[in-house]
Amino acid sequence: MNSLIRHASVATAALLLGLTATAIARADDKPTLAFVVNGASDFWKAAEAGVKKAQGELPDYNLELKYPEQSSVAIQQRLMDDLVTAGVKGIMVSAVDPKTSTDGLNKIASETALFTTDSDAPQTKRVAYIGSSNVDAGKQAAEIAKKAMPDGGKCLGFVGLLGADNAKERIQGMKDGLAGSKIELVDVRGDDIDQARAKKNVEDALVASPDITCMVGFYSYNTPRIYEALRDAGKLGSITVVGFDDDPITLGGVKEGTVAATVVQQPFEWAYQGMKLMAAYLKGDKSGIPEGGLIIIPTKIIGKDDVDTYAANLKAMSGN
Repeated sequence: MNSLIRHASVATAALLLGLTATAIARADDKPTLAFVVNGASDFWKAAEAGVKKAQGELPDYNLELKYPEQSSVAIQQRLMDDLVTAGVKGIMVSAVDPKTSTDGLNKIASETALFTTDSDAPQTKRVAYIGSSNVDAGKQAAEIAKKAMPDGGKCLGFVGLLGADNAKERIQGMKDGLAGSKIELVDVRGDDIDQARAKKNVEDALVASPDITCMVGFYSYNTPRIYEALRDAGKLGSITVVGFDDDPITLGGVKEGTVAATVVQQPFEWAYQGMKLMAAYLKGDKSGIPEGGLIIIPTKIIGKDDVDTYAANLKAMSGN
């Protein structure tokens, strides 16, 4: 419950900040650029810091980071429509479900400069994607599993949005990386970015699938919910946990050895570089857009030996 309240508070605060920024845009006529995420999660705090840094280097623009009220295609689309109506000149979005949002995203692309991040929508008219190679990230997760379980095992995955490209690509990347090994990713359970449901999925799996020897958290909050469910069941350390991203609970688990390792992304760079890229594009500078429109920010594996250094760098980057 505390986690839910914290996430809700983050979303509310960001929405209020966004409204303030929109009001400022109307007052001084500076063009506004918006970074629209796919749901309320602490994962996006690093992106907030990236937007803040970019704002300091783009005084001629107003920059916003916006959270939808819920992780819903319809709600996210309405948010983007509202931004366009308010005169926003560019939107960078982590689409909730790109496959079912093609028409809606193309509508936005016809009205403002549209970029994607985190989960690409390559079938749309977006200008470019800046983010991770989710296939490569999935392969890195496979490397963690193979190192932690040399004798093999059965893995069960947990993710927020089963239909999102980032989820599909991470899952496929992990399956590809496990090919030929004694480890199998037998299933993946979705939760629609519902924190309580995410934990319950793990709890249910512990009862229904006692032969599972490994759990994978494909979204930033999934590994913390896995950790909590295993802790409550007294099974921390008896099931291998493969993580994604850098939630404090995940990093704490890596440090104590209950999480084998985690694959971390760089949402700070997505936001920082992405906002600067949009600003340059709007000024007519397209030199930063490569052929194919893919700008990949590498992911990396954080294990027990380097978690303290990584956590310290993360804290410094966010200004805390």
